[in-house]
Amino acid sequence: FTSTREMEGALSKWTNVMKGWQYRWFVLDDSAGLFSYYTSREKMRRGVRRGCVRLRGALVGIDDEDDSTFTITVDNKTFHFQAKDSEERERWIRALEDTVVRHNMIARRGVGGRQGGGNVKMEDFERKLAETDCYLQLLISQNTELEQQVDKEGGEVYQPLVERVNSMVETVKHAIVLLQIAKNASCPEEEDGQLAQVHDGSRNSEGVEGEGVEEAKETRAATSSRSSLSSPRRSPAMMRTVVAKSASLKNPSTIPAVSYSSSDDDEDDFFDAQDDVASKAGSDFGGAAHRTVTPTPSLVSPLTPSDVDWDALYEEDGVEEGDLDMKNQGSVITHLLSQVRIGMDLTKIVLPTFILERRSLLEMYADFFAHPDIFTDIAIKQSQEERMVQVLRWYLSSFSASRKSTIAKKPYNPIIGEMFRCWWSLPSVTNTSPTTPPTPPIPWCGGTDLVFLAEQVSHHPPISAFYVECGARQISFTGHIYTKSAFLGMSVAVHNIGEGRVSLLGTGEDYVVTFPSAYGRSILTTPWVELGGKCDISCPQTGYRAEVEFKCKQFWGTEQNKVVAEVFPPVGVSKKSLLKVEGEWNGKMVAKWTSGKTETFLDMSSMPVFPKNVKSVAEQEKFESRRLWREVTQGLKFNNIEQATNAKCGLEQKQREEAKERKEKGEKWDNKMFLPIGENWHFKEPLGNRI
Repeated sequence: FTSTREMEGALSKWTNVMKGWQYRWFVLDDSAGLFSYYTSREKMRRGVRRGCVRLRGALVGIDDEDDSTFTITVDNKTFHFQAKDSEERERWIRALEDTVVRHNMIARRGVGGRQGGGNVKMEDFERKLAETDCYLQLLISQNTELEQQVDKEGGEVYQPLVERVNSMVETVKHAIVLLQIAKNASCPEEEDGQLAQVHDGSRNSEGVEGEGVEEAKETRAATSSRSSLSSPRRSPAMMRTVVAKSASLKNPSTIPAVSYSSSDDDEDDFFDAQDDVASKAGSDFGGAAHRTVTPTPSLVSPLTPSDVDWDALYEEDGVEEGDLDMKNQGSVITHLLSQVRIGMDLTKIVLPTFILERRSLLEMYADFFAHPDIFTDIAIKQSQEERMVQVLRWYLSSFSASRKSTIAKKPYNPIIGEMFRCWWSLPSVTNTSPTTPPTPPIPWCGGTDLVFLAEQVSHHPPISAFYVECGARQISFTGHIYTKSAFLGMSVAVHNIGEGRVSLLGTGEDYVVTFPSAYGRSILTTPWVELGGKCDISCPQTGYRAEVEFKCKQFWGTEQNKVVAEVFPPVGVSKKSLLKVEGEWNGKMVAKWTSGKTETFLDMSSMPVFPKNVKSVAEQEKFESRRLWREVTQGLKFNNIEQATNAKCGLEQKQREEAKERKEKGEKWDNKMFLPIGENWHFKEPLGNRI
C-alpha cells in the first residue's frame, strides 16, 4: 500500500460466473477520483489499464456475512471485490469512502459556484417531474402515429425510428422514477420542502479538505457500524449528490464519462442471493474439491410446546391477505429504492417484512399443479396431437392459482436444504398400467395420488428444484427455477430461468417447458403482478411444439394478463399452426382451430382449485417449509411485524452460522432429493427408476 492520495495493491475482482474471482492490481487515484485496475503490477507500470470505476457519486457496500468482500455501485453498475482479509478490506473502504466524499463535495461546490449558492427547493423537483411526464406523453403519442405508419404499405422505413422512440420512452420512464427517488431521499425529515443548501465553490478542490468533508467524516465516524451489501454505505454528502463536472480534477483527459470494465458480462453475472452466505461458504455445487457433508437424516422431532395452532395459520379461509399500500409505508420504500439503480440485481436487497406473502417460494411452486386432473389427463390422451394440446392446457392453467391476492407480495426465500412436500388425492384416477404402481416418493401416499416434492438445492445462485408424479398414470414432472430479479424503475422484474420436463413413461415422450418472467408493477403505490415473455413447449420425440407469449400491459393500454399460444405440428407436416389460444391467463381463454372451430379452452375464473394435502406442522421434518417459517407466518398472520422480522432474522442467522462452519471445515452441502447433471437438476429416484 502507498499513501491514501494514491493507494495501490492486489485485490480479486468478480468477472463472471464462469471465471469467478480473478486477481487484479488496483490503483486508487484520490486526485482524479478513479479506482483503476490492471491484470498485473507490470501492466500498471506500462499503463495498460483493464478497467476503472469512477468514484464520484458511488456507493460503497459490504457484506456482513463475508469479512473480505465489498462492492462499489456507480453508473448503473455494481462491481464486486475481495480483499485477503477484513483488515485489508477496511483500509480499502476507508480510502475509497474518503475519495467518494471528497469528489462529491467538489461536484457540489462546482454547482454552487455556477448557481450563486442558491437554494434548491422541493418545487423544483415537482416541476421537473411534471415536465418529464409531459415529454413522456408526447413521445407516446407520436410513437403511436409512427406505429400506424409502419403497418401501412412502405411503412417499414419507419421501423428503425419506432425502435429508437421506444427506447427513448423507456429512458424517460426511468428518469421519472429516479427523480421521484431523488426527491424522497434528499430530505426525508425536512418539513419545509427545502433541500440542503448547495455550498459555494470558494474552496480549492486540491487543497485542505473543506468543512463539509470533515463534517461528513465526523458523521460517518459516529455511525461507524457497517451496513450490508443490501444497504450500501453512504455519507450525508452522498445523499444529496449533484452530478457535475469539476474543472479542477487532475488529468481530466484520463477520466472516462462512466465506469467501464474489460468484459461486458463482468457485473451482470455476479449471482447475488438475498440474505445469502458468503460466496464461497454457501451452496456452491461445482468446481472446488470439498469434503461432502450429507444432511443428517431429519427424524421428526417434537416442537417446542406452544398454544399456537400452527396448522390453522395455513388454512385456506377464502380471504385474501390484506391489501398492501406502499404510500402508507413511504419511509421504508424510500429507503429501499434509495439502494437500487436501473437494471440492478435485486437478489441482495433485503425487502421489508410487511411485503412478504405467508408461505415459502417452494410451496408457491406447488400451485403449478393446483389442477391435478388436467395434468394427469395428459397421459390418457390417445394421439400425439391431443397430448400436446393437453400439455398446453395444463401449462396455461398452472399460473393463476399461485396468485392468492391481486396485490403483489413476495414469498419467503427458501434456505439451503429447505423442502416442501404435499399431495392431491384423485379418486377419479385409475391405474392404467397392468402392474401395481410403485410406492410414491412420499411413502404415506398411494399410487393414484399426485405427489409434489421441492427442495432448495442452491442458495448462491438461488435455485429451487421440484418433482411431481402420479404412478397410476405413469406421468412425472421434473423442474428447476433460478430466480434473478432486477429493478426497472416503477417495476421489479423476476426472471424465472430454468425448465420443466413432463415425462410419459407409457409413450416415451418428454415435453420440455420454459417459464415466463414476473413483474411487480406500481411499486411506489399499490403493487400488482403480471407475467411477461415468450415461452416454449416442445416434444423432441414427436416434433410437436407450442409457442406461448405472455403479454405485459402496454403503458398506454388497459388490457392486462393477456396470453397468446399456438400449437405447431412437426416441421415435415406443416408450417401452419393447428390451434391458436388467446385470452387472459387468469381468466377465460378461447381456442381457434384451423378447421374454423372455436371453443372455450380454459376458464380459470370458474375452475375450482384442488386443495393440496400437507402433513401437520408438528409431524414435519425440521427442514420442511411450514415448520421452518411457522413463527414468521404467525407474525404476518396477526400483523405482528416485529415478531415476523425477528423470526426471519433468527432463521437466516442460523443458516449463516451453519454455512460458516461448513466453510471452516471445508465441507460442501449435499442435497437430499436432487442432483445436478449438466445445467439441469434431476430427482434422485424418479418414477422410471422404480417401475
